[in-house]
Amino acid sequence: MAYASSNFKPASRSLTEKLWRVQWLVLVLIAVVASVGVSALYSVAGGSFEPWAEQHALRVAIGLAVVIVIALVPLRLWLGLAYPAYLVALGLLALVPVIGVVQMGARRWLGAGGLQIQPAEIMKVALVLALARYYQWLAPERTSRPIWVAVPLLLIAAPAALVLRQPDLGTAILLVATGLTLMYLASVHWSYFVAGVAAIAGLAPILRTFLHDYQLRRILTFLDPERDSLGAGYHILQSKIALGSGGLNGKGFMAGTQSKLNFLPEKHTDFIFTMFAEEMGFAGSVTLLALYGVLIGLLFSMAFSVRNQFSRLLIAGSAVVLSLYVAINIAMVTGLVPVVGVPLPLVSYGGTSMSTLLIAIGLAMSAYVHRGEPMRREDLRW
Repeated sequence: MAYASSNFKPASRSLTEKLWRVQWLVLVLIAVVASVGVSALYSVAGGSFEPWAEQHALRVAIGLAVVIVIALVPLRLWLGLAYPAYLVALGLLALVPVIGVVQMGARRWLGAGGLQIQPAEIMKVALVLALARYYQWLAPERTSRPIWVAVPLLLIAAPAALVLRQPDLGTAILLVATGLTLMYLASVHWSYFVAGVAAIAGLAPILRTFLHDYQLRRILTFLDPERDSLGAGYHILQSKIALGSGGLNGKGFMAGTQSKLNFLPEKHTDFIFTMFAEEMGFAGSVTLLALYGVLIGLLFSMAFSVRNQFSRLLIAGSAVVLSLYVAINIAMVTGLVPVVGVPLPLVSYGGTSMSTLLIAIGLAMSAYVHRGEPMRREDLRW
């Protein structure tokens, strides 16, 4: 077990010491990637900071300040809030079908006083917290025993099922993928994952019957976009045209014809990468992906540098969430997977997804700043 005796009292660090331990390069990379988003949103709006670029920049500035504040909070507080945060997020998800707000044909938001939140986004952070605390508590020799594997599977399955009811297949996939990846990083035996893949493959014909009609159309469109080029296949076909027309060096800033002539749909949210690729070309796209790669690699290196399981999985969880966002969005807009509505992190316009990601990175930073401080026995009580 990764905790010290109950009499252990870790030495408190001064504010200056904590600020010195912050991994500032992570914040710099976030600011650089987000600046790409600001310039892209400026271009999408035809050379105007309104209505998207200005708000995006403001959200990033506030978000970076929040990351620093979260990083300075003692890690024991986040350990104690792990299960309550999960239960609150689960409760909010359960309320969505009852009092949720319908937008774009789906009931995914809760609204109060003009403010709207998407509980599924909150659950992405809450799930990482809950799983990290569970494996901090669980003795390593029990990790792969069936009864102890069942608990995290239930923690993953409950929110995923509620999200599927909204319906939001993309977010459900992100939740499941994040949870299973953390289980693997916690040293759950690989045989469970092989058995799971085999079971899903065998049950595929049955699972197909649970898909909504629009989800089936997305799969058919993915297999053959030209079967309905002016309908379900329009998005991905226009996305591919924009990607290809950018060439090696792109058409130039604010010179993309697909976006300027409004052929490209959702160009400020889910398909912003294709707009960026048309203007900046293959070279610009690779540069942006390289920035993501450095940021994700840095987060994983932080995870390997900490002592306890909670900190390790908390940092790795933020890296996994960021990785999945990037991978699914890029695969979606290039036609490698069906369109599932996942934004490009820090670049696409959207408040809830950005806030969630920056909170996750803030928690990871707190784990890194307070690395080396052992967990106390009383902190691990259920």
